[in-house]
Amino acid sequence: MMRVGFIGLGMMGRPMALHLLRSGNQLAVWARRPEASGPLLAAGAVRCATAADVARRSEVVFTMVTGGADVEHVALAADGLVEGFAAGSILVDMSTIAPEKARSLARRLSARGIEMLDAPVSGGEQGAIAATLAIMVGGPAAVLERVRPLFEVLGKTIVHVGDHGAGQVAKACNQMVMVGAIQAVAEALHFGRAAGADPARVRQALAGGSAGSRALEVMGARMVERNFAAGVEARLHDKDYAVVLAEAHRLGVPLPVSAAVCQQLNALMAKGWGHLDTAVLLRILESVGSGR
Repeated sequence: MMRVGFIGLGMMGRPMALHLLRSGNQLAVWARRPEASGPLLAAGAVRCATAADVARRSEVVFTMVTGGADVEHVALAADGLVEGFAAGSILVDMSTIAPEKARSLARRLSARGIEMLDAPVSGGEQGAIAATLAIMVGGPAAVLERVRPLFEVLGKTIVHVGDHGAGQVAKACNQMVMVGAIQAVAEALHFGRAAGADPARVRQALAGGSAGSRALEVMGARMVERNFAAGVEARLHDKDYAVVLAEAHRLGVPLPVSAAVCQQLNALMAKGWGHLDTAVLLRILESVGSGR
């Protein structure tokens, strides 16, 4: 049993926090929206008034928030985690943020005697609910070993990628492959329809061959069914691609496919579709030349 804190009780954070609580750990939570913590409080978690209060009650605090600025605020602002952490405590940030932001936060926390891991995840809401997430870890190996029992409650694949920021590098690579595949599925189904073929039959044919993939299975089904209700909101992938391209620019690394996908995501956002599922990339292709 460990004293654990969790901040970021959204679509993924809430089931993750529940797993940590139900596995026998003490759990302290804080949420900007108090109603988000309801299921956790009912299961035995302790509600805290501030992030600092969460840190005072915890050996390890997990954060699962939207972006780098959010992590920085939760960690370092007045009443932030840093005001409550004891020396030797650990911040595990499972958000998707820029690698350099993760490194900067780790340096500033280390100056106060606080350890940090960047440990973004892949697997989406269903992976969080089923505790089958892939966890990509950056930071000291010894710190990872201290929290590995907690990670094993949350996921099936735990990979120590390297030092601070390396987990975020791996997550950026994950997003490049995943969203690039979603764009490829959208283009294939759009092309098939334009050429007179039934998109459902095209998807069925592709699924049995070398083009078969998770993106084709899940996102292709959404496109065929015209079901664009959010699984993961497209605005989050747009945010992730901004991180990818900014890091690529900093490193001088050409990413031509990712740059093109980013433009499609930008067009999606301009349409006001950021709260829809990323499968709505299909509609961007359909709208070209149609005025829609």
